[in-house]
Amino acid sequence: MKLTISRYNPEKDKVPYDETFEVDDTLIKHDTMLLDVLHLIREQDPSVSFRFSCQEGVCGSDGMNVNGKNHLSCITPISSLSQPIIIKPLPGLPIIKDLIIDMSLFYQQYQSVDPFLQTEPLDIEEEHLQSPKERAKLDGRYECILCGCCSTSCPSFWWNPDEFAGPAALLAASRFVIDSRDIKHIDRLQELDSPTRTFRCRHIQNCTDACPKGLNPSRAIQELKSIMVKDL
Repeated sequence: MKLTISRYNPEKDKVPYDETFEVDDTLIKHDTMLLDVLHLIREQDPSVSFRFSCQEGVCGSDGMNVNGKNHLSCITPISSLSQPIIIKPLPGLPIIKDLIIDMSLFYQQYQSVDPFLQTEPLDIEEEHLQSPKERAKLDGRYECILCGCCSTSCPSFWWNPDEFAGPAALLAASRFVIDSRDIKHIDRLQELDSPTRTFRCRHIQNCTDACPKGLNPSRAIQELKSIMVKDL
């Protein structure tokens, strides 16, 4: 099996380049994940750099572009990939080394939407009640693991990363806008009501297609826009 990996070491390389590695097919099983194969490659060349942590599709650290689509390598079966397998870093953000990108701007955009509940001062004598119906509205919005696969697949984020909040941030924003316990509903909408922060989204569905958790950021952004039109 051959895999072509994008390499870049800023200490010696001016631009990224591709390097092809071969892995013994006898080491590959039907349930072998791409991350397992990358570990085999690193046994050949310890300088190959990529992020990983939980290896269970929970931490979101091992996002990368594989055959033109963003994936988490730890939950991508090697059997699902057509050959040749071409692996590049997630697009649209600066490369630190090989498959490792600088996520700083991604996290800044996420932080900018205040992704935390803002409610009345805590009263330890009272429960903060929410009906099952109200709670159900949050399903599909809180499960994001911040892997960056959605935002780095979005052309609007590539072109305006310092202005467009991006699918991950807007998914988080929508989660708190619709939370019945949050008291900053209008403040949040006013902050997001911008041609660049939110309405730059063109709903081409790349984000939804790339999400390894099966979430639908594009639909959440559409609903967020509708709420703005109704409530502002």
